Amino acid sequence: MNAIELKDLSKSYPDFTLDRLTLTLPSGCIMGLIGENGAGKSTTMRLLLGVLRRDGGSVRLLGRELREDDRLLLEDVGVVPDEIGLPHSMTARQIGKIMRNTYRNWDDSVYSDLLARLSVPEKKPFNTFSLGMQKKLGIAVALSHHPKLLLLDEATSGLDPVVRDELLDLFMEFTRDETHAILISSHIVSDLEKICDYVAFLHKGKLMLCEEKDRLREQYAVVRISAEQLASLPPSAIVGRKEGPYGVEAIVRKDAVPAGLPSGPVDIEQLFIFMVKEAK
Repeated sequence: MNAIELKDLSKSYPDFTLDRLTLTLPSGCIMGLIGENGAGKSTTMRLLLGVLRRDGGSVRLLGRELREDDRLLLEDVGVVPDEIGLPHSMTARQIGKIMRNTYRNWDDSVYSDLLARLSVPEKKPFNTFSLGMQKKLGIAVALSHHPKLLLLDEATSGLDPVVRDELLDLFMEFTRDETHAILISSHIVSDLEKICDYVAFLHKGKLMLCEEKDRLREQYAVVRISAEQLASLPPSAIVGRKEGPYGVEAIVRKDAVPAGLPSGPVDIEQLFIFMVKEAK
């Protein structure tokens, strides 16, 4: 079963359009949603939750089509937004009591275990927490009602490397269950590269690429060549380029360049940056 199926998902504003977004996330996998500010990542997340009304297209979550106010389906979705919207004056323990009456499958023991594992104080009010501690509490809440799908919008942004690494381990543990899946957006592409099975590139509301991470490494390479050598390559082989005084650095499709051309591996962030620059 696929955890997420989007087909021609669209949403228009006066100054922005999410344009016919189509992608699929299989269960048991993590997909990283990569894009610059304003690319449409948060809009996509809100459409997946039914918080925004889509202008066109379809959304299927966990094998079911999302309809307005589908509370039963959203019981199976854990959400961590960019800004954790929990009551400021309440403690983690009090928030747990509220969530117990909010989610049918709320599990107090899971919540307590996560608070302990993530070192979240139970008796301090939320508004005294650091950003990292707020994110940890938000993640504990999202995981404590036994969701099958996690939607994480910039869940690791603004956190120190130790905390980020701790959370990435938690996310990978979650998807060891093959009925679980995660869609995570982040500016920290190195985090996504560590944990993601799939990556999707959004640029100005359009999907530039959606592919398995390992296949991207198989399909693309970095070459450092002269301008003359670049000119001899088929235009279709060139994904992006950066020209300098000593030659050209380019990302190319391996199957479209001559065999034996010296090349190196590409990382996901590098590929995204070069594709966006080429698109501009």
